[in-house]
Amino acid sequence: MYIPGVGGTGVLTVNAILGWAALLDGLEVMSYDQTGAAQKWGAVLSSIVISEAGRPAPANRVGLGRADLYLAFDLMAGADRSNLERCDPERTAAVMNTTLLPSGELIRDVRKEAPVEPMVRAIRELTDPARCVEVEGRQLAEALFGDYMAANLFTLGAAHQAGLLPISAAAIEGAIELNGVSVRQNVQAFRYGRLARFDPERLQALVSPPRAEAVPPLEGFAELDAETRRMLAIRAAELRAYQDDRYARSYLSFVASVASREGAPYEITREVVRGLHKLMAYKDEYEVARLHLRASLRARAEATFEAPVRVSYVLHPPLLRAMGLRRKLRLGPWFTPALRALRSARGLRGTRLDPFGRPEVRRRERALPGWYRDLVTRALARLDDGNAGLVRDVARLPDEIRGYEEIKLRSIERAERQAELLLRQIEGGHRPLPVVG
Repeated sequence: MYIPGVGGTGVLTVNAILGWAALLDGLEVMSYDQTGAAQKWGAVLSSIVISEAGRPAPANRVGLGRADLYLAFDLMAGADRSNLERCDPERTAAVMNTTLLPSGELIRDVRKEAPVEPMVRAIRELTDPARCVEVEGRQLAEALFGDYMAANLFTLGAAHQAGLLPISAAAIEGAIELNGVSVRQNVQAFRYGRLARFDPERLQALVSPPRAEAVPPLEGFAELDAETRRMLAIRAAELRAYQDDRYARSYLSFVASVASREGAPYEITREVVRGLHKLMAYKDEYEVARLHLRASLRARAEATFEAPVRVSYVLHPPLLRAMGLRRKLRLGPWFTPALRALRSARGLRGTRLDPFGRPEVRRRERALPGWYRDLVTRALARLDDGNAGLVRDVARLPDEIRGYEEIKLRSIERAERQAELLLRQIEGGHRPLPVVG
């Protein structure tokens, strides 16, 4: 077996568990680990060679084209050419965790899309396609346990259920117990991985949150495609709950004006549907209270954990943080009436009586929707076939505004600099130039 993964996710632990499990089954084991820059989320490469008792393998490292099982815990490391050289399409089965752990570049640039399909295709091309198993290991493990560290054992369970491991399930679970770390969770992760292969629909029913009642498409806006109308209806309903009817109508009114000015295919309008909602629905104290009180949140907790369920709120209020509090507060069910009062007081948002409106980050957040409307209006006034891409980039600027407190303030400043550069290009009739932070 050849196991490419990422440091800090338990690759070496799984390799050790497999080795001990093989010994428990009376087999011979040799292994080899390459850690490299693992402490910095670098690649970790493990080889484990299992053979019959009394017939030790000649080497502890999987050679070129010699892998019987390619266990790709990390898709990016798995698709690396130097690792794929261990595979042979006529010999190698592959099990892939297809939930990509984002790289630094994907975190820095929210517009980049993870090239999952090309990486999966690269692994499939150099392994036996009839024995390729794909599993959303990290996504499902986090949904089940709230912990990405369970992903590798979950993926291992899928590999075992597919019949690709020459080790018994009892031996693997025995080795997990011998390891002595998070035994219950790791055993459950392994078993849920087996269930993902045996009965994926049953597993999906366990991890899927209760479905909210479908939001009907918004009446009007007939010129928009069905998906954009659906997005618009959902966001308008959210803004009504966030503040009030007038707040939601102001959102719809601006989207309608953008659609009227742009015309088909409404690509800029679609970005405004997303971007303006993001800026209008910023997470302040009132919104945090409202979100914590949603019935679906408790229903999801009760569906995930065995009853009885006791819900606590873990909060880090900005006011207390400014006064030097360095840790979050855990508040029990007794705090629920305070959250209800805070939710009811959201009509104070943005008024002179708003007790939370004085910090700089709140003032900047509440100015952002107006700034964005003015920005889009100016860009649309110069819209033509030659600059449509630049105007679309203007409409996407809310994607650059992320984080909380000081991090958010810095991201706002970067977005404002990008906006100035884009408007100079649009209003000056220049050709597109790279947008820099």
